[in-house]
Amino acid sequence: MATRNKSAKTETKTAAKTPRMEVKSEGRAHSGSKHSGTIQPAKGKLGVMIPGMGAVATTFVAGVEAIRKGLAKPIGSLTQMGTVRLGKRTDGRSPKIKEFVPLAGLDDLVFTGWDIFEDNMYEAASHAGVLDQRLLDQLKPFLSTVTPRAAVFDHNYVKKIDGPNVKKGKTKMDLAEQLRDDIRDFKKTSGASRLVTMWCGSTESYIAATEAHQSVKSFEKALRENDEMIAPSMVYAYASLMEGVPFANGAPNLTVDLPVMLELSRQNEAPICGKDFKTGQTLMKTILAPGFKARMLGLNGWFSTNILGNRDGEVLDDPGSFKTKEESKLSVLEHILQPELYPELYGDMYHKVRINYYPPRGDNKEGWDNIDIFGWLGYPMQIKVDFLCRDSILAAPIVLDLVLLMDLAKRTSELRGLGIQEWLSFYFKSPMTVPGLYPEHDLFIQLMKLKNTLRHLKGEELITHLGLEYYD
Repeated sequence: MATRNKSAKTETKTAAKTPRMEVKSEGRAHSGSKHSGTIQPAKGKLGVMIPGMGAVATTFVAGVEAIRKGLAKPIGSLTQMGTVRLGKRTDGRSPKIKEFVPLAGLDDLVFTGWDIFEDNMYEAASHAGVLDQRLLDQLKPFLSTVTPRAAVFDHNYVKKIDGPNVKKGKTKMDLAEQLRDDIRDFKKTSGASRLVTMWCGSTESYIAATEAHQSVKSFEKALRENDEMIAPSMVYAYASLMEGVPFANGAPNLTVDLPVMLELSRQNEAPICGKDFKTGQTLMKTILAPGFKARMLGLNGWFSTNILGNRDGEVLDDPGSFKTKEESKLSVLEHILQPELYPELYGDMYHKVRINYYPPRGDNKEGWDNIDIFGWLGYPMQIKVDFLCRDSILAAPIVLDLVLLMDLAKRTSELRGLGIQEWLSFYFKSPMTVPGLYPEHDLFIQLMKLKNTLRHLKGEELITHLGLEYYD
């Protein structure tokens, strides 16, 4: 699909029509110097529940176990390897994030999942072909114990795959209740004191919100009536939020980006955040585009194509599922470049995205971009990017960070009742915001937002990078 940017008037009118939702939180100190909220300690086990035990999920779980056994390092994980600067540069205080805020330890993580296939995690990881089989064989005793629960599945939403391990029920409400039973059972049998749900399932066919999604009352009525506009991912989200469990969405499905889910999230103090993990091509866009805008370089066009051969690629070969992914990918540039503010630079840019299923490539996705920019006096230039990435290798540390940070949000008095955790936008192609507020897509602003949130929660001064105090 190709898009040209809308005018500033059109975008402003659209935003103005969207009802705004005021978010209030007691004890919020914007200077970061004061904080009256509390963060509960990370006591006990943290249960990680994963709908979709495919390449991303198995790479994540196998990776956590490999790190726990000392076989690998948590490369790519901000929570495990990142630091946060505190105070002035001259203070020399830059603790690791995991030492600054009370995150669950990797040894405390326990896992379960749902999938339409019956393979345990060792078998599923071997089939996915992401990790070296010699590494998987060392992890086999543990991975073999993680077996999938029967999944909630609707072939109308994922047309390219099918499997036998599927729940049966007269209504979608019956299915939701079965999922809630699964959640309670896992918490009991695993001994977990807290839970987080991470959607790592396939991309569902594109749908728009309907009346059924506007409130808990209308949604529950739609569940009982088997409304076709209730997708499987929404059933998982409903079940999780009803049980007070935070929910993060790794696919571009509508899922929690709905009034009913925000209502449930706030009502049950179960945090939600954006959708679609920011991994390959979109990661590069959120790195490059802010640089173009920072230097006031114009953009005529950006053509993106992808080839991948894993299950995700097969699912996206269906036009309905592709449209869902496409909507997620296309929104990034417009929000970063702000054509309504810079019409001479970005007002007429042409943006096209293609995804092609190519089985020989497997999980080693290739993202190719042709970027037509222009500079001083309008002279044209080109940039070519060929990112031969490993999709699940980039996604796995995102899953880990979100598990730990969503759990932190659940344990933090100032965050758990907000619903949407915008400070976690760093990890998503489609960040969530309160209605009427445009999302921030600039990767570097997102990182500053995340770290400043952590500083604020701990009563530390926010970092503005002004730096004038060094020259007084």
